[in-house]
Order: sequence, then C-alpha cells, then structure tokens
Amino acid sequence: MELKLSTNLVWHRGTVTRHHREERSGYRGAVLWFTGLSGSGKSTLAHAVEQRLFLEEYRSFVLDGDNMRQGLCADLGFSLEDRTENIRRIGEVTRLFAEAGIIVLTAFISPLQADRERVRKLLAEGDFFEIYCACPIEVCEQRDVKGLYKKARAGDIKEFTGISSPYEPPGAPELELDSGLMSIEDSVERVMDLLIAKGVIPMPSRMCC
Repeated sequence: MELKLSTNLVWHRGTVTRHHREERSGYRGAVLWFTGLSGSGKSTLAHAVEQRLFLEEYRSFVLDGDNMRQGLCADLGFSLEDRTENIRRIGEVTRLFAEAGIIVLTAFISPLQADRERVRKLLAEGDFFEIYCACPIEVCEQRDVKGLYKKARAGDIKEFTGISSPYEPPGAPELELDSGLMSIEDSVERVMDLLIAKGVIPMPSRMCC
C-alpha cells in the first residue's frame, strides 16, 4: 500500500516535551511489542503486565490486535500487504504513546520481521522492546477457544498465520519467553526485570543497597 504524503506539512513540537513528562513521572515511555502466533499468550501477558504496571503506579496501555481492527484498522484485511499497513499504523500510534511518556504494550501477531523492524526504526533508540512469545503451534491450537485453527485447517479462513500464511520469528528479540511452558506470573517478572535493566522504570527501593 503506497502512501502519498502532502508536501505542505510541518511537525509541530509542543511546549511540554517528552523530557518534561518523564522528568515528572520518574520513568520513561516505551513500547513493549509482544509477537507470536495466535494463541501464544500475547494478549494475556500484555494485560497481566499492564495490571502489574498499574499497581506500581506506572501509566501504561494495551493495544490489542482485535480491538484496533474494529476502529483504526477496520478497513484492512489479512493479506500480507494489509498486515504491513496494519502494523505501520500501529507503529505510528505507539510512537505517540512513547512521546507522551506512557508504556504502551502491543499484542499483535505481526508476522513479518521487516514490519517489526520498521516500527523499531520509527522509534527513538531504546524505546522499542520486542518480546517473542515462543509457543509451539500444537499448543496454540490446543488453546484455541475461538476455533480459528480448526477453521483455517478446513480452509474456511484464508491467509491464517502459521497455517496458510507465514510467521517469521524474531532473530534477536530483547526478550524471548517460552509461553508454552512458563507461567504468566514468571513471564510478568521477566518483563518487569527487562524494564528495570533497560532503565525504563527504576529499580524498586526494596531491591536497592
């Protein structure tokens, strides 16, 4: 999908900057990009991390694939071209969240490595954290409460990732979780440890000294 941009546009910078927001809040805006097959636990983990961040008084928000396709991306299908445009739009939204000093968590299959890398390059260095929910397709199918895999194998759903459309696993994600075996609690802890290690949120005072 080719974009045609106007040449008469100027990016307007606000008086209140990202630095001002982060200095007041005491933590950084960031993008946690959860990727994996349908049923790999992306949404469940993203919402669990959001709840943990909320309890620890960090501003965060989950962008879920199904939710975004009911609004901002309602005009898109599931061809590889439309999937690329879907991720491009989401990338632009996450950039705004990060600029606002919010930790945004995304739960999208985002099957193509090039699309995920495009989002990474869109953001400032150190803002993008790719988290791979690595789960065997057999386990994903067992978890499939919507029956999507069954429909895909029957040919009722075309271009279904992992069955009739490709998924490219991350080559070097910031974090890889065996979501087929790990508990949600352990996975959340690993994500929180990542945020501390990368300086997005401060180390809890109980862990200092």
